[in-house]
Amino acid sequence: MYALDYPWLLILLPLPLLVRWLLPPHRETSASVRLPFFSEVAEAAGIRPTRGAVIPRRGWLQTLFEGLAWVLIVVALARPQLIEPPLVKTEPQRDLMLALDLSQSMDTKDFHVPDGATTSRLDAVRKVVADFVTRRPGDRIGLIAFGDAPYPLVPFTMDHETVQSMIAEILPGMAGPRTSLGDAVGLAIKMFEKSTVPEKLLIVLTDGNDTASKMPPAKAGDIARQNRIVVHTVGIGDPAATGEDKLDTDTLQKIAEETGGRYFFGEDQNQLQEIYATLDRITPADQKTIAWRPRIELFHYPLGAAAALLLAYHLTAGLGALVRRRAVS
Repeated sequence: MYALDYPWLLILLPLPLLVRWLLPPHRETSASVRLPFFSEVAEAAGIRPTRGAVIPRRGWLQTLFEGLAWVLIVVALARPQLIEPPLVKTEPQRDLMLALDLSQSMDTKDFHVPDGATTSRLDAVRKVVADFVTRRPGDRIGLIAFGDAPYPLVPFTMDHETVQSMIAEILPGMAGPRTSLGDAVGLAIKMFEKSTVPEKLLIVLTDGNDTASKMPPAKAGDIARQNRIVVHTVGIGDPAATGEDKLDTDTLQKIAEETGGRYFFGEDQNQLQEIYATLDRITPADQKTIAWRPRIELFHYPLGAAAALLLAYHLTAGLGALVRRRAVS
């Protein structure tokens, strides 16, 4: 539709009439007869000459053209615009980072699936995490794999198909045989640095204790808290094991509690699915919808038309005067 950005400027339309009514008319003075001995003639005739004035009259054509030009100029000042249909854009309000343990122990086949068979820990994780990504269409999602060291696989993106394809391709031990939980949290913190969304969420899944980090997990959790990153931790290993295979539940609980997150433990694929369903439920979709209507400026059209009218009038008046002078001569 069409609209005026400053419609109140239309009150200027009667301004020329007010000026004509309130101000005195413009008077032009000119000598009607030019005689080098005018003073002598007037003295001989006994006439005392005085200065006269003429109020120039406006023709109807001039009034019409100038009136239309003034209306067009005022309309141009009011900024006519073409308002197009609204455009709606949805922006995510949460960045979600998934950090997956890909140490060699993730190849252990001790996870029970719904049909009663057993599968490797990573196969169960791969399916459950892929389903979780499917349920988060409104979040930007990133992916980190960690073993001997953490590696960013996917930066924050709305391209969830890429995230799922990377999840489908991960293998046990591809990041090294050990576990660097603290460094994985530290890398996630670094990847959140350029994030401008209100909510930052990190979900860490691991099956062992930290054996390779340069940054202690507790220190990484404290830095995450300072950066307002909520960390949920998911353990799927054996808390009763010994050595590198022992799940460090105390550290996972401490990181989660310190950052405002929750700690979960899953023994089989069903529990793991319930964990990620809970994570999906406690982090509801959060999006911001921005709507605006594009505006196309049209002021140059009435402004150009006003200039064209004035030009046409002056050309017409000039040609008329020229024709009259030639006719007289």
